[in-house]
Amino acid sequence: MFRRQRPDDDDGISHRPGNRREAGYYSLQDPYGSALDEFDNKFDWGQHGQKPKRRWLKWPSLPSWRRRSKRDGGGGVAPDIEPGNYPPPAIPATKWQKRRKWFVRGIALCLLGFILIVGWLAFTAPLSKSLEPIAPPQITLLASDGTPIARSGAVVDAPVEIEELPEHVVGAFLSIEDRRFYSHWGIDPRGIARAAWSNLSGGPRQGGSTITQQLAKFTFLTPEQSMTRKAREALIALWLETWLTKDEILERYLSNAYFGDNQYGLRAASLHYFYRHPENLKPEQAAMLAGLLKAPSRLAPTKNYDLAKERMGLVISSMVEEGYLTAEDAASLPSPKLDVRARNNLPTGTYFADWALPIARKNAEASYAKQALTTTLDARLQALASRVVGRARLGEAQVALVAMRHSGEVVAMVGGKDYAKSPFNRATQARRQPGSTFKLFVYLAALEAGWQPDDTIPNTAIEQGSYRPKNSGEKYSDELTLEQAFASSSNVATVRLFQAIGSEQVIATARSLGVESSLPVGDPSLALGTSSMTLLELTSAYAGLAGNTFPIEPHAFEEEEEGWLDWLTSGEDSLSERTHENIEQMLRAAINRGTGRAATLPIANYGKTGTTQNYRDALFVGYAGDLVVGVWVGNDDNSSLGGVTGGGTPARIWRDFMRGALSLAPPKPTSAPDPEGPVQPLDIGEGETIVIDENGSEISFDEEGITFSTEVEGVPLELRIDEDGLNLEPAPPSR
Repeated sequence: MFRRQRPDDDDGISHRPGNRREAGYYSLQDPYGSALDEFDNKFDWGQHGQKPKRRWLKWPSLPSWRRRSKRDGGGGVAPDIEPGNYPPPAIPATKWQKRRKWFVRGIALCLLGFILIVGWLAFTAPLSKSLEPIAPPQITLLASDGTPIARSGAVVDAPVEIEELPEHVVGAFLSIEDRRFYSHWGIDPRGIARAAWSNLSGGPRQGGSTITQQLAKFTFLTPEQSMTRKAREALIALWLETWLTKDEILERYLSNAYFGDNQYGLRAASLHYFYRHPENLKPEQAAMLAGLLKAPSRLAPTKNYDLAKERMGLVISSMVEEGYLTAEDAASLPSPKLDVRARNNLPTGTYFADWALPIARKNAEASYAKQALTTTLDARLQALASRVVGRARLGEAQVALVAMRHSGEVVAMVGGKDYAKSPFNRATQARRQPGSTFKLFVYLAALEAGWQPDDTIPNTAIEQGSYRPKNSGEKYSDELTLEQAFASSSNVATVRLFQAIGSEQVIATARSLGVESSLPVGDPSLALGTSSMTLLELTSAYAGLAGNTFPIEPHAFEEEEEGWLDWLTSGEDSLSERTHENIEQMLRAAINRGTGRAATLPIANYGKTGTTQNYRDALFVGYAGDLVVGVWVGNDDNSSLGGVTGGGTPARIWRDFMRGALSLAPPKPTSAPDPEGPVQPLDIGEGETIVIDENGSEISFDEEGITFSTEVEGVPLELRIDEDGLNLEPAPPSR
């Protein structure tokens, strides 16, 4: 670097004006002398020999002009220097400057951490989530005629507003849950210390969480017990305190807290226990509700009134200490009387409801409002299905039935003999082998490949190869037409046809009809239905064939009518008119002349039987009129049915249901039933009883008949219908 010499340098010669070195002097003393000579000639100290104030101007760095001179091939000549244009002297950093540098870096890191934390909170703890109910609100499912069929979900109601609540209601919760709520910042060190001391000293066990922390806990976090969750809880509490007012936090807390008996939120709880809105609660009622928050399930007054009353006493004492009540008023408070009205004490589970409710939850918006959704279920057909299944002779076996329209609207569903004993839905959850009902896809693939129903195929025993299936009863012949092979459900003919057209073509046909289950390529046993699927999936494929529009998506709620753009992009397919007529000709032959004769109806009917190896599964799937019905019978442990085939019990259940369903007159228009009314138990198990009016009249079903019980002018009577006819007799005294 260049160094500007002071007026009196170490050589003793003054550098004031008039005492300058002669030209050329610096060129002999310094390799950059020529530049310094020119600088010295131009430099002027100004008047009176006073040193001018320093002016720091932009100074080209030495390395830059060195690099330029090197690049240009020069010898490193310094640039011209103007008067006052010189670099500042290097000043070593002081200790304070070093500390300040680290301090600034620390502040920057803290700011970056704060930004990251805010971003994390905005993503994992959005404020809008605290406005949503923490439990799914109640949904009432209605049959297609408006009859309530099932209710499920938590009982929630409209959020509360603090300014609308009486002081003793707000005070009851603050005095027992968070006395310093309006003075802390989401975390209360004094409260934590007090709780810790009480717990360590053997006093009553306390929690140090504030109302804000509790809101953070049940709104954003899981119930795990760990220090990590507590840290996140505190962090989210500070976040809520930053962006919400105290009243907003308290409102959201009271509107979401659990009060036992499936009641979420203060409004739902006050209506449930006292049949009052929270704005009208009395002090003793508010105190009892506030006391429930510690252990709502254990303290629910409908189950443990004495425990709830004892806890209420602690709340009242706290209210006196905090000035919300005087001692005289507290002493005069009576024990609150419960007023629980059976608004929602109704059955909630049915096989159809268990399938439909998740779909309803998925499509429903998050809100506190109760919802009533109309389904595709036909109450009359559902009751008919339950009766037909109930009187079938099944022994220890289970049963499933699905009925739908050609469009996929499910109108009836039975998932087992008794929902109360086994809610497992064998229509939608059980994956069983379809047996010979899968042959539909083999023969349909053959028709699409150019085969005709009267084309022949060998029906002799298969004696070569690794897979050698046999016909039922080992009945063989030289050859059969395709229609005959399908009607008689010939295994050997079907496997030969499967090998002739190829497994890929059969799988493609099944996929086009909506089958999504795994189907192995190249496995000849696939032709006989060895790949598992649900009864709902199989019945949907037959529905697509019935309406000649596929694939069909089974649905529990009415779908919106699709527009022309949806129609163009739907990907739906159909068979040619000739192919559709040929496959229906074969399906009719299977019922009228083949293995499904037990399902014969007096109208055009189409269907196929199915029986799996060792009689583990027996099925019948078919359609008539505008209904497509699938029936399955089997044991849950996959054991043998002991000779039951698809042409036996399943075919008879199908026939009985179809005869009843097709003879039903169209429903007459009536006023819509009350969605808030009692749920109709349409899934009727053996021995179940239905109350039909307010006087206690009821109908009960058992394996042998139906019993109607009522009272006439105070005299109990029973009307019994069974195989012996109609019997009328006085009811037993115990009834």
